[in-house]
Amino acid sequence: MTAEHRLTTLDSGVRIVTEAMPSVRSVSLGFWIGAGSRAETEEQAGLSHLLEHLLFKGTAKYSSLEIDQIFDGMGAELNAGTGKESTSVYARVIDQHLSEAFDVMADMVFRPTLQDIDSERAVILEEIAMYEDDPQEKVFDTFGEAVFGDDPLGRAIIGRAPVIAETPPEEIARFHSSRYLPRNVVIAAAGAIEHETLVELTRERVEAPHEPAQPPAQLSTPEPTAGRRRFERKDTEQFHVCLGGVSISRHDDRRFALRVLDTIFGGTSSSRLFQEIRERRGLAYAVYSFTSAYQDTGQVGIYLGTRPDNLGKALAVVGAELRRLGEEPATPDELDRAKENLKGRVVLALESTGARMNRLGSELLAGVPLESIDEVIARIDAVTLDDLGALVEALWAPERLSAAGIGPEEERFDEALSAVAPAVAEAGR
Repeated sequence: MTAEHRLTTLDSGVRIVTEAMPSVRSVSLGFWIGAGSRAETEEQAGLSHLLEHLLFKGTAKYSSLEIDQIFDGMGAELNAGTGKESTSVYARVIDQHLSEAFDVMADMVFRPTLQDIDSERAVILEEIAMYEDDPQEKVFDTFGEAVFGDDPLGRAIIGRAPVIAETPPEEIARFHSSRYLPRNVVIAAAGAIEHETLVELTRERVEAPHEPAQPPAQLSTPEPTAGRRRFERKDTEQFHVCLGGVSISRHDDRRFALRVLDTIFGGTSSSRLFQEIRERRGLAYAVYSFTSAYQDTGQVGIYLGTRPDNLGKALAVVGAELRRLGEEPATPDELDRAKENLKGRVVLALESTGARMNRLGSELLAGVPLESIDEVIARIDAVTLDDLGALVEALWAPERLSAAGIGPEEERFDEALSAVAPAVAEAGR
């Protein structure tokens, strides 16, 4: 913990972390819960997401309508999200409304009535149908299956329709009681906040836990994989393609070098992929690289959306850029520009109470050290060309890659893929 942040752990196990920003009148408040899709069994796939929705359907103290009216009356927006390893409930309010906002959010997280379940099942089933109709989004989960196989990390967070439709209410209640425990929750706030005020609110309104009805599933470590390929045929105007593989965890010291490498390769408008594929050749509207980090593993990838006539040419350029990345991960100018880009984004994020709160809550829940901004900038500045070269060899070697695609012709996909990763394309035949 740094001087920028204050942290208190109560006897119940709940952790409270704050960062004061004296120049603002607003507070971003978030409840971060260690409950995500990765800790679900196949029979539970989607319960974390369903439960996130049900938190808004009312508590013993507040009805669903009252929750909406209270936050509307504050001029604030209440929201939530489910990830692979966590769920978050968050809002931004002016400082005078902190106490009321906290009371409602704490009740939602720890004391939901879990009512109106059937109507919310229907909402999520519509969400799943919408997701199935969106290949640009679905291809990332198809890619997750290629990279992580049968491990829960390879499943879509949104869940499986039969689980959403058929899980009994009592099982949903047990799922909540086994995960939404104070020791599994971080309460984070940034902005016009006094740390002791939030600690006192938590003492008053977060009860000591009861024993859970059942222990949550333990996280498994995915088996290292490569050379997997997934394709879904769909009558789309474009092919949607992801290519990449297993990466480093959120705790790995190389994570700063990876952010620099991603910035150079495909993370910005001046990156190699964007310039070569979109700007110089006009082969795609959307093309970029991305990274994801989890407790013990991670993922790197490239996304590309292009018309069938351009697919082969676009993936040939991807293959050429991967070879170039192996030969020269960055020029000195690219390295300097990427570092400055990252440092600028870090500093600019400091102007947002929401970004600060997200950083506090997500990193503390994950057990990542909360470094000061100066420490983060120093870690970025310390990245060398040799660091980037070692990462390319470890993460982007052709034999480490897997691929996923959605589009109208499987044969055309495999033919184009052979220009980048012949072994992966051959695995699909």
